[in-house]
Amino acid sequence: MKKLLVCMAMSAVLMTGCSFLQKDEGIIKVNDQIITQAQFDKAFDRAVDASAFKSFGGSKNFIKSDENPMYGIFKHKVVSELIVKAIIDDEIAKRGITASKEEIQNELKSVIDKVGSKEELNRILKQRGVSNNEFMQDLETQAKIRKLVNSIQKIEVSDSEAEKYYNENKQSFTHGEQVRASHILVSADVLSIIQQIREKNPDITPEQLNTEVEKRVAAQKAKAEAILAEVKKNPQDFEKIAKQKSDDKASGERGGELGFFPRQAMVKEFSDAAFSMKPDTISDLVKTNFGFHIIKVTDRMESGTTPFAKVKDEIKYYLETKKQLEVLRNLTEGLIKNAQIEYLNDSFNPAKASQINIEQPQPLDAAAQK
Repeated sequence: MKKLLVCMAMSAVLMTGCSFLQKDEGIIKVNDQIITQAQFDKAFDRAVDASAFKSFGGSKNFIKSDENPMYGIFKHKVVSELIVKAIIDDEIAKRGITASKEEIQNELKSVIDKVGSKEELNRILKQRGVSNNEFMQDLETQAKIRKLVNSIQKIEVSDSEAEKYYNENKQSFTHGEQVRASHILVSADVLSIIQQIREKNPDITPEQLNTEVEKRVAAQKAKAEAILAEVKKNPQDFEKIAKQKSDDKASGERGGELGFFPRQAMVKEFSDAAFSMKPDTISDLVKTNFGFHIIKVTDRMESGTTPFAKVKDEIKYYLETKKQLEVLRNLTEGLIKNAQIEYLNDSFNPAKASQINIEQPQPLDAAAQK
């Protein structure tokens, strides 16, 4: 259900960066609220870090210049979200809506239930560069928005509505054969090794380069063999060893856990090995372009359709969120028409400032069942 974790786009609680302007300088005035440069910078960086640009260094390497077309796209998106947030915050304050500690904790519990564990939530937040304090503020806003929506229209989704969605979209809940596995990676990416060597020695000859690459790959293989011996000797310590020694830090934090995946989700060598194994077995070294893997298969799932009972709660949450967003959209569109929006800095005035967008939740699919 990870795809639905941030599906509550209602809480346009956003995102830290740099600018030549003073951080506390106002850039937009929405009714009586001032949006500052610092708020924009923070929102902008979080938006970039939550996008595909994260793989290229995220906001740290992003060129923040109007000469960069992508900067303009992100800039106008973030400005729109900040305006929506200011308008919604204003409406929440006018209605005297607050969120108790219990309500915020209920929001937190709901998120933890959907991602699987508190550890997994912490991993996701770390990956996205969101602090626990920022996330708790997001949850508080989300709780207030939920109460705002419910004060306008009580949102409920019946079991029959959920089952109707399931029957009409059954293809989304079908899946091929899958395995659940964990792994320990000792990296030996030849291209990365070559890059590292050339950075330190630009004048290295092809022969010297080839020798050094082979030397480093052999060293990594020896390291992997030593880890494999340790795992084979103490298979019950696989998770502990993965946390300590795997070069795949994302899965390593979860004890190497990769979850269920279909054959095509992994590189061929990895999939061939994993799908040939029985549950509760550990592989020998498996070589891929990434390096040397030690794979532990923990479960298998035959191809088929996930039963409605297993995904009912996820479907109800999705449909409930969709209805809430529609109510919020209608409310926001009306509020925007009557809002006084003043751009204190013309560079933040988008060409079509009135076209504020509230994201729709993504459709449920088989991947959301994990």
